[in-house]
Amino acid sequence: MSSLNKSPFFRIVLSYLPLIMLFFSVFNEFDFNYLKLDYFAFNFVHLLIFFWTLRNPDQLGYLAIFFAGIINDVVIGIPIGISSFCYLILCSVTAYIRNITLTPNFMKDWISLLFTILLINSIQIIILDLVFLIEVDYTNYLINSGFSFLFYPIFFVFFNFLNERISFQTNDQI
Repeated sequence: MSSLNKSPFFRIVLSYLPLIMLFFSVFNEFDFNYLKLDYFAFNFVHLLIFFWTLRNPDQLGYLAIFFAGIINDVVIGIPIGISSFCYLILCSVTAYIRNITLTPNFMKDWISLLFTILLINSIQIIILDLVFLIEVDYTNYLINSGFSFLFYPIFFVFFNFLNERISFQTNDQI
């Protein structure tokens, strides 16, 4: 395993893994429709962007997040720029939280995520429903927000482990 950690290819893939996960998730539009679960959905992209822009903002650039939003709009078929706008608002909120936080705390981050996701989904609903007159199912957005909030601890553990591995690899090179 130690020889694998010293591999330059492994280091490069590991350092770009958050970016790869971001683009894979927006290209894939992952959902649970094939499992016949009607009211089960969470927004992995929101969790990914929230964690990485809060804990390690160097891993995901704002330009990459903007382009991921454009791709997401094309894949799901909503007007171009709405997801990008919402993703960048999410980045702004996490940057604000990161700057006012003296010591990182999981519980405060988790509560902040709830309000952030509700804000982002509300903005997206307002834009789609009032501006573009696209019929929106409010229940799906509420369920999506709830499950995203509930699944954050699981993804926090995974992302935190990955962040530690990336930091270890970066520090090991120096």
